[in-house]
Amino acid sequence: MTPADKAKIFLEALPYVQRFRDASFVVKYGGAVMDDTELVRQTLRDLVLLEAVGIQVVLIHGGGPAIGRALKEAGISWSFVDGLRVTDAPTMRIIERVLATEVGPAIVEILESLGGAARQVLGQEVFTVKPLAATGSSEAKRPLGFVGEPISVDGQAIQSLMAKRVIPVVSPLGRGEDGHLYNINADTAAGFLAGALRAEKLVYLTDVDGVLRDPQDPKSTISVLTPKDVAVLRERGVLQGGMLPKIESALRALHSGVGKVHLLDGRIPHALLLEVFTDSGIGTELIL
Repeated sequence: MTPADKAKIFLEALPYVQRFRDASFVVKYGGAVMDDTELVRQTLRDLVLLEAVGIQVVLIHGGGPAIGRALKEAGISWSFVDGLRVTDAPTMRIIERVLATEVGPAIVEILESLGGAARQVLGQEVFTVKPLAATGSSEAKRPLGFVGEPISVDGQAIQSLMAKRVIPVVSPLGRGEDGHLYNINADTAAGFLAGALRAEKLVYLTDVDGVLRDPQDPKSTISVLTPKDVAVLRERGVLQGGMLPKIESALRALHSGVGKVHLLDGRIPHALLLEVFTDSGIGTELIL
């Protein structure tokens, strides 16, 4: 790459840097992509860059692989219903421990090693939830246990950190009005928080290349989706498993005032920067 080519990249990014200065982005990061140490570091470096150019970033993290390993070590089996982990009391205790003492602190440590300022925010300190009962298919009517749906969030606590140029690293847990701790699907938590903050962008970094028109064809990514398109895909049975809570929370976020929602393949190096700072973009964009 010549110096002129490098300069062209910066020039292409300039209007986006100007447009999004002081905007807020909520980024959900989790799933299998968090098991690649080098890829995690690259992604978190991208977040530090976003903050450095004036974008206020919030990271909501999952912890699926780490939680799965901890449950296996404890001899606890688990299952999912419509992309939601069934959570009994022993499972909840392990989820809390893994998110609070392993995943969250590790993310903060990496962000700070890259020159960013970050702080762990325990989800139960900001999210108030109600118990969530699964609906839909006969299988999905099984009790979910300690799985919660956000009903409120202390957005001011998050905004105060962002105003200090600190990246909040938020875990997907909440406290119920009954005093119990609840597991929140990280996609749902991210969408709810993005709506409360009226974020410019909500970004899901996942392990698939956006929404696929044909789940068996990895090259069938849909570039732009509207609520009408989502309804058609739902009727065709294209949206299944872990994609369901992503799409549902994305639509709620849009109706709550979020500018755009992006579903990106977090396995692609610098996927976030490619989406935000280039003309072409990647993945799937959801708009009203």
